[in-house]
Amino acid sequence: MSTTERIGRRRDLAAAGIAALLVTAAVVVGTAIEHTDGTLHLNWPPLYARWDPHLGPGSPAALAVAVAVIAYAPALTARLSWRCLLLGAWITSTAWIWSLALIDGRHRGVAERLTTKYEYLQVIDRFQNIPATLRDFTRHILIDSPDHWPAHTAGHPPGATLTFVLLDRVGLGGGAWAGAFCITAGSTAVTAVLITLRALADEDTARRAAPFLVLAPAAIWIGVSADGYFAAVTAWMIALLALASTRTVRFPAVAALGSGLLFGLVCYLSYGLPLFVLVAAAVLLITRTLRPLPLFLVGTAVVPLAFTLAGFHWWEAYHLLVERYHQGAGGIRPYGYFVWANLACTVLVVGLATVAGLRRTAASAPGALTRLRTGRTTPADRLTVLVLAALLALLAADLSGMSKAETERIWLPFATFLLPATAFLPKGGRRYWLTAQAVLALVLNHLLFTGW
Repeated sequence: MSTTERIGRRRDLAAAGIAALLVTAAVVVGTAIEHTDGTLHLNWPPLYARWDPHLGPGSPAALAVAVAVIAYAPALTARLSWRCLLLGAWITSTAWIWSLALIDGRHRGVAERLTTKYEYLQVIDRFQNIPATLRDFTRHILIDSPDHWPAHTAGHPPGATLTFVLLDRVGLGGGAWAGAFCITAGSTAVTAVLITLRALADEDTARRAAPFLVLAPAAIWIGVSADGYFAAVTAWMIALLALASTRTVRFPAVAALGSGLLFGLVCYLSYGLPLFVLVAAAVLLITRTLRPLPLFLVGTAVVPLAFTLAGFHWWEAYHLLVERYHQGAGGIRPYGYFVWANLACTVLVVGLATVAGLRRTAASAPGALTRLRTGRTTPADRLTVLVLAALLALLAADLSGMSKAETERIWLPFATFLLPATAFLPKGGRRYWLTAQAVLALVLNHLLFTGW
């Protein structure tokens, strides 16, 4: 091992150590604040969770998946054909998410997750007449309004709730089907990110990142939360735009239009996800083309136009949401704590391996941005720009003050595009970093009961 490699690995460990200290500080300071004045409204800050050591039916399966990925994935991802890699990554990601969810049991871990008083499924019966409900949607956002919406319905545009309404309409009603849908959809984000990495950087970059995308601690919150489904939609939006921009798909125009359609949908799933325009812009910047933009914009207009014609007005609802946010816990939770504790949450979502990868991303950023201006970028440069764009979007969400707590699930779409930074990790230590990822996820899921 060269001196440069040794220095790089030491710096990776130092970055991971600093991240661990950040999490420790968030736990200690947050616990002190909560015990003093209760303003965090969290049982185990900075996470929305409670201390609950337990085992469950998913425990053996989760351990088996983790061991298998650590032992075999680094070699298999280098040998498998591309199509087999995509299929294998999706299947393994699905197994990892399901096994982690089932540590809490079938009912508590899956079927009951989306049926609490805060969740979308509580209002399914109020959407018997969808157009009328959309026209009336904003009247029920504020807490003091008649029949106000539950927290998650009020806190999101109606596209989120309509997803579960439509599932119910086709015979897939109830918490178990909703949970299964979120896990199935959320697990496909791995495939979408791999496609994006191959299109924008190269296949080798995608293969190096694949085991870390599969074994991410983020799987804890993908199973089961609607935000895991949102993460998949944003991931496929970026994947289609990458394919259209690089023209590495048979019908790039269809990909550009489809990407725009998904971006329009994203804006009606969560008020914070329009920030993904930064990641989309990075794709166009990396590929140095605006060719997909017209069809992308046409596609983007479809969903907003449909909702507006149906009587739902996004900006009016957003302003009411801001007021509702400050009527509840969001108006009490201290910005000065969460503006940095949210980043500690992100460490727990992406894992220490990603932190080390982000350290390498930051180190390569000056050269990558310089070469980006000349158009003579390497695959590593293009990966750097993509990850930096996702990080910038996450930081914008953080500074907005509209994401105080619960960011372990709310920021899943952004975290999904931080994970590829692991492709920068050196080959020799990859199994150690994968082990760190798995251990973090298993410890969190067995010691805490996470909720939302």
